[in-house]
Amino acid sequence: MARKFFVGGNWKCNGTTEEVKKIVTTLNEAEVSHDVVEVVVSPPFVFLTLVKSLLRSDFHVAAQNCWVRKGGAFTGEVSAEMLVNLGIPWVIIGHSERRALLNESNEFVGDKVAYALSQGLKVIACIGETLEQRESGSTMAVVAAQTKAIADKVTNWDNVVLAYEPVWAIGTGKVATPAQAQEVHCELRKWLNQNVGADIAASVRIIYGGSVNGANCKELAGQPDVDGFLVGGASLKPEFVDIIKSATVKKN
Repeated sequence: MARKFFVGGNWKCNGTTEEVKKIVTTLNEAEVSHDVVEVVVSPPFVFLTLVKSLLRSDFHVAAQNCWVRKGGAFTGEVSAEMLVNLGIPWVIIGHSERRALLNESNEFVGDKVAYALSQGLKVIACIGETLEQRESGSTMAVVAAQTKAIADKVTNWDNVVLAYEPVWAIGTGKVATPAQAQEVHCELRKWLNQNVGADIAASVRIIYGGSVNGANCKELAGQPDVDGFLVGGASLKPEFVDIIKSATVKKN
C-alpha cells in the first residue's frame, strides 16, 4: 500500500491570537485534497483548542510535546490524557530543540513516545544528527540509536510518523540536498527492515524537516523515501500551502 504523504506544520513558540486566526484562515481557504495528503499543524499549547475549533475538519492538530507519564505533580507539563480529553489527536515528541535545549535523552524520548501511544495519541517522533556528527561520518549511527530507543518501547507502529530532521538544517536556511535526505531516509528504512520488520519498514512514513520551503519542497517530495515534511518557520507563512501541495509530486 502506498504511504500517504504527510505534512506537519510546527509553529514552535510563535503566535498571537490574531496571527493564529490569520494562519488558520489561509489553510481553510487552500484547495487541497485530503485524499492526496494528510495535514497536521502544531500550535503552542495555549492555542490548541482555538485552532481545533477554527480549522477545517480534514486537517488535524498536534501538541508540540507531552509528559512522559500520567499527570500529577509535574508543574508546567501537559499530560497525554489532557490532550486526549481536548480531542487533540497528534503530538510531536523528541524534537531536536527539546533534545538539545532540555537534554531529553534517547531513552526519555522513547518512553514519551510509548506513553503517548498507550493513551491513544498519534506521534510524530523526531530524530536527527548535529553538524559535528554529520561531519564526523556518524549520521546513521546517531539516527539509528535514536530510532532504536523508540523501537525498543513501541510494538505497534500504525500511529507513528518518523521525522528526520538534521539539526544543522533546522532554522539555519541550510537544507539537506534531496540526495542527502533520500540517503538517510533510505538507510533508516533499511534499519527498520532489519531491526523492526519488513512490513513496518514498508509502511511507516519517514518525513523530512529542516528549512523546507516553497522553493525546495517539490524536489524533496520527489525522492522515493521522503514521505512528507515537518515544516518549521515556513508553516507560519502562506507558502505552507505550496508545501502541502507538493504532495501531488507523488501522484505523477
